[in-house]
Amino acid sequence: MMIDRRQFLSHGLAATAALSALSPRAFASATDILRAAPVRAQIAPSPYPETEIWAYGGTLPGTEIRLRQGAPLRRVFDNGLPEPSTIHWHGIRLHNAMDGVAGLTQEAVAPGAQFTYEFTPPDAGTYWYHAHTRSFEQVARGLYGPLIIEEPEPPQVDGEEVLVLDDLLLDPETAQFDPDFEAPHDRSHAGRLGNLIVTNGQFALRREVQQHARLRLRLINAANARVFTLGLSGLEGWVMALDGMPLATPLPATEPLALGPGQRADLFVDVLAAEGETADLVQFTREGGLSQVAFAVTGRASLARRDAPAALPPNPAMEVTGLAGARRLAMPIEGGAMGGLRAAQYQGREQGMGDLVAANQFWALGGIVGLSDAPLAEIARGETVQLDLDNRTAFPHAMHLHGMHFREMLADGSFGPMRDTILMQRGERRSVAFMADNPGKWLFHCHMLGHAASGMTSWIEVS
Repeated sequence: MMIDRRQFLSHGLAATAALSALSPRAFASATDILRAAPVRAQIAPSPYPETEIWAYGGTLPGTEIRLRQGAPLRRVFDNGLPEPSTIHWHGIRLHNAMDGVAGLTQEAVAPGAQFTYEFTPPDAGTYWYHAHTRSFEQVARGLYGPLIIEEPEPPQVDGEEVLVLDDLLLDPETAQFDPDFEAPHDRSHAGRLGNLIVTNGQFALRREVQQHARLRLRLINAANARVFTLGLSGLEGWVMALDGMPLATPLPATEPLALGPGQRADLFVDVLAAEGETADLVQFTREGGLSQVAFAVTGRASLARRDAPAALPPNPAMEVTGLAGARRLAMPIEGGAMGGLRAAQYQGREQGMGDLVAANQFWALGGIVGLSDAPLAEIARGETVQLDLDNRTAFPHAMHLHGMHFREMLADGSFGPMRDTILMQRGERRSVAFMADNPGKWLFHCHMLGHAASGMTSWIEVS
């Protein structure tokens, strides 16, 4: 039976779903090549047709890249797309020339050309890679994949699931992408929100598990704008790491976990549901709790449960010191619908909101719309920086720093977890601190990708 437009929208919301460019045929082993190209995939439920997506390695999500901490990574990006592109390795503390930001760290790779990315990730954890040229469209079309860096000694778990969360905005009649990737309403409001929610590119993902098994869930929010608020049913869990960085003490997952675009979380979960029942990773929406991933219990792993897990081993250089002499940078976040922004610097001159709207630009960071010729700040290597964020808008923003991680400065004088993306709710003021220990030009932007493309992008330079 065909699903009509209203059913599609309803089910969609409820579903659980080298330093230089090389020639097009550069020498590389097949295992080193990461090709991006248009393909067709069955994403919407049957009997809808396949959707044309852009994908790495022909799948959604793209080819999983997995290696041990300290091992080198080398991939030759082969651009089979109809437009230029680059790859950003989100959350990795890497050499600046490998960061994949077109126009800042490299030139975009032309259709039919190749570029070699080569670096050694220093940190274990859950990361991901995605397009960073016209990312508001290329990521929305499917150009992303998981990047897993394993600890030298594997933790004591019975299984692992890498779960990449996304929402896709599809035409309810054709199951093809809504082509208006630059819609002014989306850009000036919450961003491009999809009507079909998927996990690992699948509608209503389901896995089989056993009672009392301990699983590692690696959660990645690859959505353009959606904040996933997640909880557990039939599972007991602990938050072990955020944005790839282990917590000093595992945090019991008793409260909903908000995961903004670009953010990741590692959970250890024990299956409590009995054989024949279903446990769920739950997404909380305005309509209530909905199953994001269903875990069907088909047997029993053991008669008894384990003790609570020990913390994962820390990554190197997770401390933030030198705060007493830190340089403070103010970062007001302004603009958007109902935001009250009257004017800002755009393309080198002060422009009023009317002119900005005409240019499809709606947001400002530090009073500047989009990338400026000069950085927000020039910072000496080794300096400690305090970044004071002030969200003066009516919408949340997932603020992401390239090349380095930061810690939030809490009211009691302590630090929050080490992260690379912080979710700022409307009206919030929060401060983060980081060690500027990685030289280069580093982007700082909102990971609601339509917001980034319409003004909310800045950069710093570490000398």
